[in-house]
Amino acid sequence: MKKLGALLICFLLLSCDSDDDVNRNNPFLIDPLVNLQLDLSLPQYNPLNFPGNNIIINSQGIKGIVVYNIDNNQYVALDLTDPNHAPNDCSRMTIEGIEATCPCPDEDNKYNIITGQHLVEPNLYPMQRYNAVRSGNVINITN
Repeated sequence: MKKLGALLICFLLLSCDSDDDVNRNNPFLIDPLVNLQLDLSLPQYNPLNFPGNNIIINSQGIKGIVVYNIDNNQYVALDLTDPNHAPNDCSRMTIEGIEATCPCPDEDNKYNIITGQHLVEPNLYPMQRYNAVRSGNVINITN
């Protein structure tokens, strides 16, 4: 009976799937080390005190990171490189409202910066997501 229980536990553990598997299997992106602490009392991070606002951190991630305040409890941090081709001179996306757009010619890649999903083709790779957790007056962004 113990063998059957152990076998069942192994089967369950092996069958579990992570939400980040799509990001991990993206052949275009690396997984850069990201470890940021954003103190919301500092002026440069003040927009993140208000839901619906975002800031861009240029010095982290592959092509920078956009951090978006959903509701003062939930924050999203996404890499600004277009996840559906190799990073290059034009793959850094621009933000307008809640949309990230790739400026590369002959492309129409647009993503929602709350979900990270492509707006037209849901089967394409989503934007690379980082963990964003608010603790007191600090947002910790890691991977």
